[in-house]
Amino acid sequence: MYAMKNYIFLFVMLFAAQVAQAQVAFTGNSRQVCDIVPEKSTGLNHIYVLYGVEGVSMEYTATSAERVVWYAYSSQGGGYAEEITDIRTQGSKTTLPQVVANQGYIIEEGTKRTYVWVVNYADHYLRFVNIAAAAPEDCGTTTLNIDGTADEIPYFTITGVRKVLNRDIRLTYRTLVWDEENLLWQQVDTMQLLSSIKPQIVVQAPLCNTSFHLAGDRFLQFWNEEVEMESVSYTTTAVDVRATAVEQKNGDSIDDSGNSDDDEVDDDSNDESDQLGGSAPATITFKAYCTDAVDHKEWQKALDPDFQNIEARFNDDEVEQTFTTTGTSYWRFVGTNLQGGCEAYGPTFTVNIGESELQCANVFSPGSTEGVGDVWKVKYKSLVEFHCVIFNTWGKKVCEFSNPDDGWDGKYRGKLVPTGVYYYVIQARGADDKVYKLSGDINILRYSKRAIESTATPE
Repeated sequence: MYAMKNYIFLFVMLFAAQVAQAQVAFTGNSRQVCDIVPEKSTGLNHIYVLYGVEGVSMEYTATSAERVVWYAYSSQGGGYAEEITDIRTQGSKTTLPQVVANQGYIIEEGTKRTYVWVVNYADHYLRFVNIAAAAPEDCGTTTLNIDGTADEIPYFTITGVRKVLNRDIRLTYRTLVWDEENLLWQQVDTMQLLSSIKPQIVVQAPLCNTSFHLAGDRFLQFWNEEVEMESVSYTTTAVDVRATAVEQKNGDSIDDSGNSDDDEVDDDSNDESDQLGGSAPATITFKAYCTDAVDHKEWQKALDPDFQNIEARFNDDEVEQTFTTTGTSYWRFVGTNLQGGCEAYGPTFTVNIGESELQCANVFSPGSTEGVGDVWKVKYKSLVEFHCVIFNTWGKKVCEFSNPDDGWDGKYRGKLVPTGVYYYVIQARGADDKVYKLSGDINILRYSKRAIESTATPE
């Protein structure tokens, strides 16, 4: 017997590449056999799952005149296979009169071998009685109590490695996922495939009210006998939030010249170049997006990034703030459920308002080259008050404006003023309370197209 075991083991190791396609059939079975082709690493050609094995025989049809020998092996693997002696032979067909399930078979035809494992599904029949969600114990998971049976269905490779057939029992329920493109929470179905059923199953807590549904398994589905059960409606207590901050940019600030669209910073941004604030006055809209169970909503403002000292609280989804004071503040959103036991935090937004600055040009050329030097404007940062008056050499006021983003187009009563020297007087105050009282001259130059072309650098 020892020699036979070693003989089979050598066949397993040396002739694994010479495996014939299984020509195996079953008779006497009440349902179609579920034929599974396992991974090549198992060494098996097929795993056969039978609805039941009582009165079922297994046949092998040879493709040559070589002698056919049957062996059976258990959890120890093919190296410990033993020859089956009660095999019936009729022509090219050999038959095992009564299948013994939950074991492996090696069918040898000359140097060709077929390796199979047979499962009796009746030993692992799935039964559902009830499913119920337990009272929440934490905010991230939900425990399901299962009354039913669906144990693991094991099999062994030809080298004796234990594996488990995936029963594909489907556990489905609804939850919410964040849609980054459309900035909203969407309700979706989520599914887990289970190899077996345990008395308790822990799943990620759903973010919306739902029912839990079990269906399966893959074998009963194959035989059109799938069973299902559903829990009563479950009220979620889990929460999650997302948040964004959108800033309205100033037109001609020193650190952000030119017009630009509003800048948005969200909780997925890790780019250090995305700065909030910069130049005052800065208007920023903070907006939060909450899942269903969020009951208490709060935007928090602090002067420290750890929020040890919260300076202000706003109980709204959306808060718009205009920042007019130099300094740094930190903002975050907190969502809490009705019971107060679960809370979710959005990202921390940093708003930095820099010190004020003001710069004035002393020359421009309206009417010379369209789009180039047509408007006299100041460059500034963090100004919260501003007033500018422009006079001609005789002290006549030709322009006045109170928004540092505005300017003078070199016109008076709709017509371009003559070239020459004009004078500005500016009074302003910065977000850092710095007061500006500036005055100076503005030189208006006007170039002809021919003069511009004559001063161009030759190629």
